[in-house]
Amino acid sequence: MTAPQPAPGLHERVSVRLAGDGQRYTSLRRVLVDTLANAGRPLTIPEILTSAPRLPQSTAYRNLTALIEAGIVQRISGAGDHGRFELAEELSGHHHHLVCASCARVEDLQPSPRLERALGESVRAVAEQQGYQVSEHRLDLLGLCPDCRPA
Repeated sequence: MTAPQPAPGLHERVSVRLAGDGQRYTSLRRVLVDTLANAGRPLTIPEILTSAPRLPQSTAYRNLTALIEAGIVQRISGAGDHGRFELAEELSGHHHHLVCASCARVEDLQPSPRLERALGESVRAVAEQQGYQVSEHRLDLLGLCPDCRPA
């Protein structure tokens, strides 16, 4: 299986968004964006550093913070001690997550159109009962990954 490739125009969109915040799209930020785009799942800081060994740890934290503030990267809460990071949905596409409650592994889940319609309708109905108007939704499914499931 080949690693996913960044979407066409990804770097241009990131550059424009950063420029709108008065920031530059540096080579190290590009390494971070490429690392997250090619991962196919949310990554912890240690996983990012392993995937991009030329990226100093302090630089990774500082630049991740800037990318989060610019709306390019989002932090995903997992079941473990480490936060995980991925490109914002506007850049990576709408998806959900499978989270292992034992080892804290997080994987992307691409929902079927049928599931997405049913989920959207259910979310809207529940929100309307509470007087909310829903603009987006997120779904994390918690359980045990194949490595942690009992045989």
